[in-house]
Amino acid sequence: MRPEAFTSRLHDPRVASLLGIWLGVTFGTAFVTGIVSHFMQHPPGWLDWPSRPVWLYRFTQGLHVTSGLVSVPLLLAKLWTVYPRLWEWPPVRGVAHAAERISVVPLIAGAIFQLVTGIANIAQWYPFGFFFTVTHYWVAWITIGALIVHVAAKIAVVRANVGRDRAARAHLTDRLSRPEAAGDGLSRRGFGLAVGAAAGVITVTTAGQFVPGLGDTVLLAPRKPGIGPQGLPVNRTAQAAGVLATAGDRSYRLEVVGPRSFSLSLTELDASSVVTVRLPITCVEGWAADATWTGVRLADLLDRAGVPAHATVRVESLERRGGYRTSVVRPPHARDPKTLIATRLGGEALALDHGYPARLIAPDRPGVLQTKWLHRVVML
Repeated sequence: MRPEAFTSRLHDPRVASLLGIWLGVTFGTAFVTGIVSHFMQHPPGWLDWPSRPVWLYRFTQGLHVTSGLVSVPLLLAKLWTVYPRLWEWPPVRGVAHAAERISVVPLIAGAIFQLVTGIANIAQWYPFGFFFTVTHYWVAWITIGALIVHVAAKIAVVRANVGRDRAARAHLTDRLSRPEAAGDGLSRRGFGLAVGAAAGVITVTTAGQFVPGLGDTVLLAPRKPGIGPQGLPVNRTAQAAGVLATAGDRSYRLEVVGPRSFSLSLTELDASSVVTVRLPITCVEGWAADATWTGVRLADLLDRAGVPAHATVRVESLERRGGYRTSVVRPPHARDPKTLIATRLGGEALALDHGYPARLIAPDRPGVLQTKWLHRVVML
């Protein structure tokens, strides 16, 4: 609790302020792109998410995961720089100071929680007992709220320690950076370069999972584009989904329910598969891979069933359980000419793990909503 108890020259207001600015950028980016992902997966009734450009979700979700991973070394460095402040005495010096200190609790706890559970999710490791997507979303709001309060409390310190004319703002706070003392150990500049290098390495070794042409640089990501059946990664296998028997059933028929309902056998569906499109499959874990899909346009099937152009439809999987066994397809995607009920991948029949006998593939749509092992399309 003595001011001289922490002797490292890295416990400095200017270092803390600069790290805080970069953390604000990465956490802000992760928050905004996370909101985009949430609304894509759980759109409110008033929102019809566009189907173009086809690469939009690939970009936003890749940026979401990368900015979250880059936040890890920044947060660790920030906590190291400011942790002596936890031991200052007296612990509270007024109402504003109390609000600042209280806001630190949900901020640090929320930040650590978001990063730890986010990393667990991209590795598909779920040791916790709660549903990741919902919990991650709501804790993000708590964390960003605490961050806004913290920024408001610390803005004077940042202004007094960052910028060319910071000397003119020195009167705003007593938390001022002191000249760096000579001595052994890592300098402030060296510390900044080390943290920046760590963030750079993480960016370079993970961004290739969603940036075309950089797949060979992917070292830390759990999925590498091009690795998997038919040259495409797989998250959920047919065995895990429990559809091995039903997907291979020779009596399979795709049912389209509307004013003029009909059904198609796999032979009939495959004979109709004359449309080929090039679309990425983009997963919430941040990876994306381009592929060539062949199938029948969903819009053509809906027209045949007499489904109005403004109608929303639901596609249903052969899976019997799971939160993503069905997905809702709204008009922008249902009527997009690139949205297919695909039966082929790369010119070959779909592998079982990629959704054989038929799957949905649509532009600008999360992978969890590109429903596999389809057996029914229903007008809502």
